[in-house]
Amino acid sequence: MFSKDLLAKCSNAAGVSGFEDGIRQVVLQELEGCGTITQHVSGNIMCEKKGPEGAPTIALVVHMDEIGFMVQGVTDDGFLLLVPLGGWWNHTLPSQRVIVQTRDGRSIPGQIGTKPPHLLPEAQRKQVMPDDALFVDIGASSKAEVEALGIRLGCCVVPDVQVQELAIEHRWMGKAFDNRAGIYCLISVMQAIKDMELPCTVRAIATVQEEVGTRGARALPAEWVPDLAIILEGPPADDTFGQSGVCRQGKLGNGVQIRLYDPTNITPPALADFVLDVAAKNGITHQPTVRRTGGTDAAASYPNWQGTPAIVFGVPTRYIHSHNGILDDRDLDSCVELTIATLRSILSYTK
Repeated sequence: MFSKDLLAKCSNAAGVSGFEDGIRQVVLQELEGCGTITQHVSGNIMCEKKGPEGAPTIALVVHMDEIGFMVQGVTDDGFLLLVPLGGWWNHTLPSQRVIVQTRDGRSIPGQIGTKPPHLLPEAQRKQVMPDDALFVDIGASSKAEVEALGIRLGCCVVPDVQVQELAIEHRWMGKAFDNRAGIYCLISVMQAIKDMELPCTVRAIATVQEEVGTRGARALPAEWVPDLAIILEGPPADDTFGQSGVCRQGKLGNGVQIRLYDPTNITPPALADFVLDVAAKNGITHQPTVRRTGGTDAAASYPNWQGTPAIVFGVPTRYIHSHNGILDDRDLDSCVELTIATLRSILSYTK
């Protein structure tokens, strides 16, 4: 079931918050023929596969955007100053490669620079570099050289990373698995069910600007609002060195996460029990999850979707919100399988 080509296409595409055009084109291309496609003024996309008359409507919701940067200024000696788009942990940023995307479609390579540690006071060497101490070095020596390349204020900056297969079977490294893992699963589900008869109408919804406040989900038009929403995500894994205990609920290779709680959404108990039962009956590897932190587009379900019940299916990913994440393709498969099984069984929940 797993497609490395589709994972690479989803992950490698550029699409930071507010600049989702690259990944939007991938979604539109891959969903062609899977249903009726509608694009909203916000940039959100919906692909609807109609079910029987009067059937419940289930939305599969993913966000297209990844975290990145925007050019805030250019120094006289040719360095680009940045503002973050989304939540970066600045420990991970110095020396990372990036691409500056110009308004006329050029991609300019560079790297994130800081003052060298040799030139910093001892105390500052141990501190996290603040946003205003980071810059992009494209090799320029003057502001004029930068401007000649078409770089100006407001250009977006995206990590320069391509998907890579690791030496350990099933493991993949790449950028933006939050939420290109969800995009991968959405596309895979819609392609798998396009000729199936289902007891529901399915709306595949790809949103913009989740990483800067779930703005796309909050802009969903009333006619797109479903009876139930399944959010497909790439949440943080918790199985790396230094993390242990009973709250390890996101291990690579242990299956799709079924999120029961985070601070932005409480999954209704009846919905949680229904999904857990579907997973068990279908032999789908899964990980029930309760989180103290984090949030997804499910946050919009109560204030903006008239209280639509929502649940999150997650593909655990190491090192999200950095240049490189690691995931297990078996977890992608289990997320796709659980989503399809849930759609096929939905009447036993909605009746």
